[in-house]
Amino acid sequence: MAGESPFSYQSRASALDSMAEGSVDVLVIGGGITGAGIARDAALRGFRTALVDKSDFGAGTSSHSSRLIHGGIRYLEQGALHLVFEASHERRVLLRIAPHLVRPLAFLFPIYKGGRVPGWKLRAGMWLYDILSSFRNVKRHRWLRAKNVRREEPALRDKGLVGAALYYDAQVDDARLVIATMRAAARAGALVANYAEITSLLKPDGRVRGAIVRDVLTGQTVMIRANVVVNATGPWSDEVRRLDDPHGALLLRPTKGAHAAVPRRRIANEHAVTLFSPIDGRVMFVLPWGDLSYIGTTDTDADSSPDSPGVTAADVTYLLRSANAAFPDAHLTAKDVVSVWAGLRPLLRQDKQTNPSGVSREHQVIESPHGLITIAGGKLTTYRVMARDVVDRVAKRLRELDGRPVAGRPPTDRLPLPGGEAAELQILIEAARARGAADVTAQHLIAYYGSEAAAVLNLVERERALGAPMVRGRPEIWAEVVYAVEREMAMRVQDVMIRRLHLFYETRDQARDVVAAVAARMKPLLGWDDVREAEELRDYFGLVQQAQAFRRNSKA
Repeated sequence: MAGESPFSYQSRASALDSMAEGSVDVLVIGGGITGAGIARDAALRGFRTALVDKSDFGAGTSSHSSRLIHGGIRYLEQGALHLVFEASHERRVLLRIAPHLVRPLAFLFPIYKGGRVPGWKLRAGMWLYDILSSFRNVKRHRWLRAKNVRREEPALRDKGLVGAALYYDAQVDDARLVIATMRAAARAGALVANYAEITSLLKPDGRVRGAIVRDVLTGQTVMIRANVVVNATGPWSDEVRRLDDPHGALLLRPTKGAHAAVPRRRIANEHAVTLFSPIDGRVMFVLPWGDLSYIGTTDTDADSSPDSPGVTAADVTYLLRSANAAFPDAHLTAKDVVSVWAGLRPLLRQDKQTNPSGVSREHQVIESPHGLITIAGGKLTTYRVMARDVVDRVAKRLRELDGRPVAGRPPTDRLPLPGGEAAELQILIEAARARGAADVTAQHLIAYYGSEAAAVLNLVERERALGAPMVRGRPEIWAEVVYAVEREMAMRVQDVMIRRLHLFYETRDQARDVVAAVAARMKPLLGWDDVREAEELRDYFGLVQQAQAFRRNSKA
């Protein structure tokens, strides 16, 4: 179709058709950050690549993280120096290739008399942290005396305060990083489709050679033939592996990480703060996010399906009590919570079952006797390395299959993600202002779209009404709904409200008042009838009810 975006509601349908018309080199199952990275890497190596996900891109763990791109200061205690070194390198890479989505963030790590970690040990750890980043972090750490800590973070608990380390990591818009990476994969030629569920694997000769895929939105099924199939489904990995071997041993020990967002003024934190929970001593964070602060994370063995990890009243109580101990004037209760989210970490099951926080964050590429390649473990920060390792294995299998040369690794560490082509974000903000965007909207557009904010403003020039705010007092504009459908493959109301614009998490009422208007705007673009529009609204309000369920029994 002339003028069709390679990543739109239209390209989704044509991608599914193309997947069915001829075989592909590699079929990636799973559209989280790891699957997106694999598809990008594979397509850049010249492989005919297809990717499907049963839900929206990043709808699982990849949009329910702590939103950090970090070396992992707490992994130093575990002796995981290689992981810290690797993650520190990847932090530099992502700051370079996606500067609009990955932003430097200053952290305070306070130390108290009688605390679990004495000051000398934290100081040593901070030097090691800088060394493992080759002294190329945003800035080197500094040690602050107690009086300076009080000046930097006046609401922090003062009793017993010895000092604090001021160090640097990075914060990320996790959901939009997935979208940007998936768009990069599509630009490189990958065929990608969300809401396309694997129902069975094809094994015509005893080897996994593709899959039967059901279009969740239409009910139609297609057969995708592939030389190699990759399972990149995170916490669903064992479910997909059972399609290959119903009696196979479990690979994962998933753990749940829950988070709670509250108005930032209630905590009054000036920085990101790293702290030890007084409840169980584990490292957790209080992190700024615009007008909100979010507290995270728990680390408990998952006792529910990956489809519905849920945040319980006990999770919220744990998070709020931990934050209240660090910020004694906050007095947070469940009534203060704006939103909650939880993701399941797809960690590797180990012979020696340690506590959840001690489970390794290293990743592993596993190949079944029938040829299904699975990537498990790992963390958001190192997704590009995980993708590289998987595609290295794919390249070897393709060579064994047809004798083709092993494709060289593409420079994924240097190629900007869409929107990340310009590092000088202030120039982009000024350009958006010059086109009539209000200051707060200009900053928002650059933070979400980077250099591609111009494409959003082009929609406003085409229809001036699209420049109006969606919610009074917030920066989002109606053009972003159209952009999400036409350029970001948003197929459902929840795709727009949760993962493209985050209104679900950033407004106390999950933006209930604007949802009907969003559905009405999407309806003609996607060809919905009245029944489908009503289903979209029903499903979204069902998610709102689930998101607020923790309040019923909370004791916080």
